[in-house]
Amino acid sequence: MTHVHLATALVRRGARVLLVASQYPNHERPLWNLPGGRQLPGELLAQTVLRELREETGLQGTLGELCYVSESYDGEIHFLNATFAVEAAGAPVKQASGGDHVADVAWVEIEALAQRLTVTVVREPLLAYLNGTLPRYAGFKDAGITIVFPD
Repeated sequence: MTHVHLATALVRRGARVLLVASQYPNHERPLWNLPGGRQLPGELLAQTVLRELREETGLQGTLGELCYVSESYDGEIHFLNATFAVEAAGAPVKQASGGDHVADVAWVEIEALAQRLTVTVVREPLLAYLNGTLPRYAGFKDAGITIVFPD
């Protein structure tokens, strides 16, 4: 079994949340998500979330509280994701580096998140957290989606 640790940043400005659209080799259209990604060897999840935010949006962040943890399975791959509150000033930009998978960056109104986030394991914990109904953990026996990461 393969284990993948992820960290995502919940950056809020008023009633808006920062999202990135990422292009994956096995999906025709980009998928919207919170900024974030895979943990590197020797890296703490708190470091992962700030690095990924910088790489994907150009923003320097300040780590806040752990919002929630979610996990899911895609066959034999076990995903564990930690979502942190992050403060970040300035305007985000789509980073254009070689092999970059980020197709877009946008501030999205909270009431529009359900339409923008099409992946259940991303959408449901975030919406539950924002509504105050998530007990800081969400588990999914089946992710309902397969992601091939560009390496």
